[in-house]
Amino acid sequence: MTEERTIAFVDLAGFTALTEVHGDTTAVDLIDTFVDTTRRAVAPTETSLVKTIGDAVMLAAADPATALAAVRVVFESCYDAELFLELRAGLHHGAVLVRDGDFFGGTVNLAARVAGRAGSGEALCTATVVAAARDLELDIVPLGAHHLRNVLDAVDLWAIELCPTRIDLTIDPVCRMRVSCRAAVGRLRHADVEHWFCSLDCAHQFTANPDRYLTESDS
Repeated sequence: MTEERTIAFVDLAGFTALTEVHGDTTAVDLIDTFVDTTRRAVAPTETSLVKTIGDAVMLAAADPATALAAVRVVFESCYDAELFLELRAGLHHGAVLVRDGDFFGGTVNLAARVAGRAGSGEALCTATVVAAARDLELDIVPLGAHHLRNVLDAVDLWAIELCPTRIDLTIDPVCRMRVSCRAAVGRLRHADVEHWFCSLDCAHQFTANPDRYLTESDS
């Protein structure tokens, strides 16, 4: 059976770095917190948490506006959590194949690719979703056409501001954990830039090789 759905993938930016620094147990505990937070957040929005894939969740909604509202509340809920990773998300609307409560097909694949292109704290969408974002009066930035892995044609993408940046929050450059500047355990200045850390271990690792952590991606 084929239906129309908006598919959103939301994952934890920097999860690999977190695992390497703080270990598997901390990483898996964070995934559990992320999934539980997401499930509670989307429950009132008529959006389904379809499944989890590693450190990502797949959401499905009947229309783009509902999906955007769900992803927005997920972002906001995770911002309220202490010592959490930044999120990133990708949304696309189209036809999906429905099988046993799951969704398959090109729409799902494209939404996953869009999420993979998003950076830390970003939500990206395609042309099938951007009109709903405008109707919701969300701030939108056109990013132009992008070539996505295993997608034949270039895809136009837009960045959506789902929740305002909070001035007191920063990212630990070692484990990629989001940290409140006021509550940070360590603080170092490198190349005229201040960096805050969630633990002394992260601060020591940064001191030993700062260039490594300032050039790594959000994977």
